[in-house]
This record gives sequence, structure tokens and C-alpha cells, in this order.
Amino acid sequence: MTFEREARQTLGVCYYPEHWPESRWPIDAQMMAAAGIEYVRIAEFAWSLLEPRPGVHDWGWLDRAIDELAAMQLKVVLCTPTATPPKWLVDQMPDMLPVDAQGQVRGFGSRRHYCFSHEGYRRECARITDAMARRYGDHPAVAAWQTDNEYGCHRTTLSYSDAALSGFRRWLADRYQEIGNLNRAWGNVFWSMIYDSFEQIEFPAAAVTQTNPSHQLDFRRYASEQVASFNKLQTDIIRQHSPGRPISHNFMGKFFEFDHYAVSQELDIAAWDAYPLGFLDREIGDEALMKRYMGIGHPDFDPFHHDLYRSCGELRNGQDKGRWWVMEQQPPGPLNWGAYNPAPLPGAGRLWVWEAFAAGAEVVSFFRWRQPSFAQEQMHEGLLLPDGEANDGYRLCCEINEELQQLLPEPGSSRAEVALIFDYDSQWMMEIQPTAADASHFDSVLQAYAALRRAGISVDIVPPTENAIAGRKLVVMPMLTHITPEFAENLAASEAVVLAGPWTGAKSENLGISEGLPPGALRQLIDIRIRRVETRPAFAPFNLAEGGTLAGWLETVVAGDKVEVMETLENGQATALRSGRTIYLAGRYENAALDRVTRQALELAGLPWLDLPPDIRVRDNGNRRYLFNYGRDTQDLSALFPGAQVDMGSLQLESCGVACIRQPVQPATQQRVPASRQVTT
Repeated sequence: MTFEREARQTLGVCYYPEHWPESRWPIDAQMMAAAGIEYVRIAEFAWSLLEPRPGVHDWGWLDRAIDELAAMQLKVVLCTPTATPPKWLVDQMPDMLPVDAQGQVRGFGSRRHYCFSHEGYRRECARITDAMARRYGDHPAVAAWQTDNEYGCHRTTLSYSDAALSGFRRWLADRYQEIGNLNRAWGNVFWSMIYDSFEQIEFPAAAVTQTNPSHQLDFRRYASEQVASFNKLQTDIIRQHSPGRPISHNFMGKFFEFDHYAVSQELDIAAWDAYPLGFLDREIGDEALMKRYMGIGHPDFDPFHHDLYRSCGELRNGQDKGRWWVMEQQPPGPLNWGAYNPAPLPGAGRLWVWEAFAAGAEVVSFFRWRQPSFAQEQMHEGLLLPDGEANDGYRLCCEINEELQQLLPEPGSSRAEVALIFDYDSQWMMEIQPTAADASHFDSVLQAYAALRRAGISVDIVPPTENAIAGRKLVVMPMLTHITPEFAENLAASEAVVLAGPWTGAKSENLGISEGLPPGALRQLIDIRIRRVETRPAFAPFNLAEGGTLAGWLETVVAGDKVEVMETLENGQATALRSGRTIYLAGRYENAALDRVTRQALELAGLPWLDLPPDIRVRDNGNRRYLFNYGRDTQDLSALFPGAQVDMGSLQLESCGVACIRQPVQPATQQRVPASRQVTT
């Protein structure tokens, strides 16, 4: 049996039948089906129930739970339970526990208490995965699988255990072959850090001051590869015993401890867990933004991850065929894990779901079915209240199901003409050597993404590969710290406009300064060299002659004769430079100024853009254009889209409103691009 991608978009839910009496299970299944829910994720934390003692399995309860769901034609997403190894297993092999950088063992008592490098734990994971896949692999109700749960959550990717140290040394020996090669690659002549053998190498932690940045980077790469191989261990077993059923994993937001592109190569579906209000509180941290968007969430943060994980879903399935889900969607209610947990505004939950569907999600699955009355997540709302009665989330499912039946959108998304590069290696490099305390590859990419969204542009977020940029009209690369010569050649051979910088191409593969000075291999596209980087705190920005500021990062550029200056500081120092179809920004442009140069790049690429009201966002998918209002006031969009055929909602777009109109739609306004000026060198 083969389960193809969904022909239409649909809803799911995360369910824990083991938390409730069996007499309740039929009622739950009936309510799910009545609300239009089709997929039910189960068992990701159930190892101690499935195997209460070593080698003794209790499948009966799970058999019955799956049967109850199947009786209502619900489709099961079955999870491997390896995120929560049972106490008896920890007692058998206590060295499987992760260890933090200070040498403190992170013990049993919550979840994710294992080290990815521990070979004994891997064998146990293979054993329980094999047992589950053999039992349920051909069950007609099991429509998909999920490996583990939220790899690396609670900062568990980097483990400083004995198992990890042994594995790291072997990895280094395989990578460098001879210790002299490692010493040269890391620059160990500095501070007398020469090693005589791979066995001398320790973790890049607990030293007097900063450890070698190349050492840190390789440890990050090693740890990332451990996650990928751990995941592959399970996917290989599942495919053997459950052929034709797609395998997923649920990634997280703003999480960079491992390379998600690498893990996704073994997944049929890339999924992620979306909590807009929790992210606004924990990951954004900007008081003004939190005040403005409290109750609805940042207008670009969750959509950014939709686009990122859609690209991850393409890596195994082929270009333009990516499969992705929201495996855990915040219901329209407070969470339990933020510093504060505000309630969503009316309509916010509906907007979140339609943002995901507009981005091509096959399934949006709510977390969770019923709010628990015990343990760690008591205050996390579900679709049902703790007493089992319907909550706001349940009614939202019913509403969205009706809209899906009327609109009949198809999953998947049209390939965007704009590619935005996000690279895990560059993120690690900036974390290790940020140059400014607030500098981040991710933050720069998110800022560029928001600028494109404010211009009404739909974006694909992609890795720096030839396939990812093929056929694009514009490629945006903020702080892409390392560029390979091959990727620079791919860019040069493409016909795309390139908007790069700052700090793009600044570092070598081993985190040294690029040969011949930054921007390294990018000099194939634009003849410039970076001589200095000046960084300042937020209260001391650099003022631009064209208006706006640079946010505390300024590069001193030496440019060739054929390079044009597009913008400068008030003192005349170049900040935006152009050579042919390549634009380089020599500083971190703040939002208003970034909007200006982004729209210049769009015009150079021949791409129309929209002059949207501040809190309005637009997403194109096929012949449909979706409109979202993240503001608190109703916006009249009829003048922006004159004569548009409205398939859902209204062009009088209320707070948290969603509308869908038919394409093609031409933008109502464009900005004029100011003339460039010739550089003086």
C-alpha cells in the first residue's frame, strides 16, 4: 500500500489515548471525525507503556486505540517513542544520559534524556522501532510515521558525554586523516594548541577563555551529523517493514543545533511545531513587537518556518514536490511554557491555519486534543477542556473544515521567483564568532524575509545549492558567512539578480578569514574587498544619506572601477554597491532602509511588488492570492486589488482576517529606484 500526498488540505490533532480512560476513546474519535479531523498523531511518549519491562511488550492498549480511531476512518500518524526512554533503560545504561558543557549529567525526570552518540542507546532505539514497525507497518489505519519527537529540544543536541567524545575523535580522524591536517585547518599554531594525536582532543568547552573557533565549528558539525544518522537508523527500519507510508519528523522554530536539510534527506514529509504566541514571547524578545502583536504573533516568524520546512520537504521528494505539515499547531488558547502566556485575539487561530495552508501545508495538526489535568503541561490549552468539553479550538476545526470544503485548496506551493538563502553552517559560524553581540545569520535572514513579505513577495527559503537557485529571478543572501567557490560559480552562471551581504563570503570552510579578504568567492560576482568591520551597540546606529540607518554594523569597502555605489552614509562612505546584477550591502540595514534597497533589487529583477499597509501580508499560491491582516484595525484593500474575484473573506479585511482572491493580480503601486552613482576609488 502506498499513501500518496493528500489531494486536498486537511486537519490533524495530537492525541494521547493513554492519558484517558478507554471508555472515552470512542467519544474522542467520533468528535474528531465530526470536526473534520483526518490525521491523529499518537505514541511519541509511550515507551514505558509499550515496554514496561525489558523485552516485555504491552501492545494491547495501542492496538485498541488505533482500532477505535480506524472505526471512524481516522488516519494514524504513529511515532517511534525514543524521545522518552523508560527508567529501566536509564538504570541499565546510565551513561546514555546527555551531559552539559559544565560536565553535569542531565538525568531522568522529564524527556529527551539521551545522548545521540551513545551506541547502546541507538541499539535500543533500533530494537523498539523494529518491534513497532513489524507490528503496525502494514496496519491499514497507519497512514504515516513520525521519528522521535523534536530532535534537540531543550538543548540536547550538543552532549559532552564520554560517548560523544569518542565519537567526535573518530569523526575528526575520518575527516582529516592525519593530525597535521587538523592542526593546519584549525590554525593550532595559535596559542600553542598543537595536537600530536586525535586522542588528545577534548571538547571545546570548560577552558580558561574562548576555545578555538574551528574546533567549536567541527564539534557542531559532528553533533549535527549524529542527529542525521540517528534519524536514518529509524527511517531505514520503518521503510523495511512499512513500505509506502511516508515518514516525518517534527522540527521546531528558531532552532539551529543541527542541519535540518541533512535530516530531511531521509524524510518524506518535513513537519514542524508552530506556536506563534510562544515564539513572540521567547524567540523575538522585542518589547515593541511584543506589544504590537500580542495575541496574534509576529507576522513573519511562523511563515518563515513554513517556507523553510517546505524546502526541507523537497530534498527527498524532488524539486517542486516538497511535502510538509504543521505537526503541532498552537490552538486558539494560551500555552504553558512562555514567560507569559496571553490568549489569542479572536480570529488569530484561523489566520495561523490559513497561513500554513496558503504556504502549501498538506496537514495542519493541532496540539493537543484535550488539555491535561496533571503533570507538566496542565496549563496548555487543547481542542477540549480538561473535563472533555469542546473548547474554542474544537469549534475552530469545525469552521476551517467547512471553509476547506468550500474553497478546496490543493496542497503544495508554486515555485517562487525569489529564493532566500538560509544556511546552518553560516548560523553556527555567526554564533561562534558574531563580531557584534546581536549579529546572527538567522536574524538577518528573517529581517530580509520580512522586507520581502512587506513588499507582497512570496519566497522560497533554500540551502546554498545549484538546484535551489535554478530559474530564480532574485537570490537574497544576508550574512551567508561561507560561500563555496562552486556556489559562487552557480550564482555567476545563473540569470538571477543577487542581493548579498553584509559579511557574506567572509569566512572559509574552517572559519578563517576568506583568502584575499571577504567577500571571498563572491568576488566572482562583484569586485570588492572588505578591509574592516565596525560594530556598535543599538543606541549608536550609522545614518544613511538616503534616509534610515545601519543597525550597528558597517564594513569598509574597497571597490573596483566598474562597481557602482547605490547608497552611502552621510559622510559619503559606500554602504550599497552594485556590479551588473549583483548588489552588496556593506551594513545591516534597518527595516525602512532595507525596504528601499530590497525594492530596488526587485525592480532590477523585473519583479513587481505591492505597497501594502504595515500589518498586511500576502502569499501567492498558484492562481490564488491569500491576504492576512496581522493588525488590530480593519483594512480596506479594495483599491489595492481592484476588481479582484474574492473566493473567501472580504477585501474589508478585519483584524486577524483572512481573504483569498483569484490571480492574476497586478500591484497597484511601485517605488521609483533612485539612480546609482559611480564609486570613487
